[in-house]
Formats: sequence, C-alpha cells, structure tokens
Amino acid sequence: MAAPSPRTHLGWHAGWLGCSVPGMNESGANGRGEVVEINISPEHERLPEPVDRVVAVPGRGLEGDRYFIAEGDPVPNRQEDLTLIATEALEGLREREGIELTAAESRRNVATRGIDLNALVGKRFRVGEVECEGIVLCEPCSDLQAQTKPGVLKGLVHQAGLNAAILSGGEIAVGDAVAEIEA
Repeated sequence: MAAPSPRTHLGWHAGWLGCSVPGMNESGANGRGEVVEINISPEHERLPEPVDRVVAVPGRGLEGDRYFIAEGDPVPNRQEDLTLIATEALEGLREREGIELTAAESRRNVATRGIDLNALVGKRFRVGEVECEGIVLCEPCSDLQAQTKPGVLKGLVHQAGLNAAILSGGEIAVGDAVAEIEA
C-alpha cells in the first residue's frame, strides 16, 4: 500500500479548520494567497517584531532573523530558511480552542492568507519575487507552547505552518502574492 501524501495524511483543508479560506475551492486546491505579515527576531527567546519587508537569501535565510547564516557556506534546501503560517489556522485556533495567538507569537516569519500551506510540502512556490520549496510542516513544539499559552501544541497540530527553503533570493514584502509554481 502506498504511503498517503502529506496533504491527504494530514487532512488539512478549509472544512477541517472550520473556516472558509479565500482562494481555495471545495477540494482545497490552492489559488493565490497573500503575505499579510512578516515577523523577524534576531534572538531565539525574543518575540519577533513586524517588518514591512525583508531580504531572502538562498541557503542562508532572512536577513536579520535568528536563523540567518551570516558566515560560512550557504546550506542548500535548508528548512530553516523561511517559516510560514496561515492566518486561517490562527483564526481556527481561536474558534476551536478559544486561544488567541498572533502571527508573531507563532514564531513564524511570514503570515499568509488564502493559500493552503500544507499542500506546498514538496512543491515550489513564490513569495513575491522569491522562489521557495516547501520542505516539511512546521509542527508546534513544546518550546512554542512554553513561550505562549497552554493548548497551543494540541491546537496547532498539522496547522502550525510550513518550513521552506529559499531557492532564489530577493525581497519579500507585505502584500506580496504567494502562489504555487505549476510544474
């Protein structure tokens, strides 16, 4: 028996979240999403702060972020280059669990609206002018819960975002389109 695809296995779609996701049809297929917030933190324990734009560097990450590799060789296909979270997931967390969590508190770099991030695992996509590849789901961890609120770990399972590699550099700005690159 073949292993289920990450999207099928995780069962993430608008209906499962209990909310309507603009840009997705009934089957959960991706349309075109948008960057609604960018958050950067130079230190691990510090709450990320919003910025209007950020420079993305392949194999290094986002300039100014705690995971940015400033020295040494770039690391291709590095999952820590960029993290994204859907604002619909944060809204679902509030609706289902009664937990208010901001995009910055999620510790993800880019908050999106209108695109199924889970469907981008193993796929290439663009965030503005930057080409990326979805590497793995960015599952919630005990550190995230310890830095935020009880229930976040359980409430965001399979919905806490996407870790992506940056394949081509450039600038990411609030308002940029997020779209899968069709093969």
